[in-house]
Amino acid sequence: MKVVILGYGKMGQLIEKFAMKRGHEIFLVVDKYNRDSISANDIADADVAIDFSEPAAALDNIHLCFEANLPIVVGTTGWYDHLDEVKSICEDENQTMLYGSNFSIGVNVFFHVNKLLAKAMNPYKQYDVQVEEIHHIHKLDAPSGTAITIAEGILENTAAKTNWVNNVVDAGEEVIAKPDELLIESLRIEEVPGTHTVLYSSEVDQIEFKHTAHSRAGFALGAVVAAEWIQDKKGFYQVTEMFDFI
Repeated sequence: MKVVILGYGKMGQLIEKFAMKRGHEIFLVVDKYNRDSISANDIADADVAIDFSEPAAALDNIHLCFEANLPIVVGTTGWYDHLDEVKSICEDENQTMLYGSNFSIGVNVFFHVNKLLAKAMNPYKQYDVQVEEIHHIHKLDAPSGTAITIAEGILENTAAKTNWVNNVVDAGEEVIAKPDELLIESLRIEEVPGTHTVLYSSEVDQIEFKHTAHSRAGFALGAVVAAEWIQDKKGFYQVTEMFDFI
C-alpha cells in the first residue's frame, strides 16, 4: 500500500516503521508544519491514510481524506462529539473509514472480557465499579478514548450506572461521582504508555481487571493491520469489527 501518515509524533513514527517493515510505501507524511499546504490532490493517488494527529486536527484530516476518496484509519481520540456527523458523511458519500480508541490486540480482548465481567457483576449490588486510566503527561485528552470505550462497555451491562464522569487527578477541583455515575479517574504520569484498570469494590473485597501497555508498538502495529483490513471495503467501521469474538 501507499500510506499517508497524518501526524508525525511518536505514534506516527512507529506507524512509519511498522508500515515499511510490512512492505508498504510511505507516500506522504503530514504534520503541523506542512498540513496547511496539503490538498486533496496531494493524497489522491495514495491507498490509505492513518491519522494519529491531535483532536483539533483529526476532523479536518478526515474531511480531507473524504474529499480525496482516500480510506482513512483514525486512532486520534478526543473528537467523538462529532462521530455521528462523520459517520453520516462517510456513508452518504460512499467513503471508507475505520476508527478506534485503541488498536492493540490485547486491549480489544480486554474490551470484550470487560463486558462479560460487567454482566457477571451486575446482580451483585454490594460492589461499586470505577475505571482508572494512567497515561503520559503529553496526552491531550482526558479521559482516554480507551477508558471511554471501557466505561461504555460497563454501562451497557450495569443497571446501577447511567453515565460516566471524569476526574483528572491534581488538575483542579475533584469530581465526585454520584451513586448512579461511573467514575473514570485519570492520572498523567511522565512516560506511561497506558494503563487501564476496572475496579469492583465492596466492604469485604476488591476485584481488579487491568491492562498495562509496555510500549506504543502494539497500537502502531494494530493501526497498520487496520489499514490493510479496510482495503477493498466501503463504509464506516470500528476497530472492534476486526476482531471476531464468539
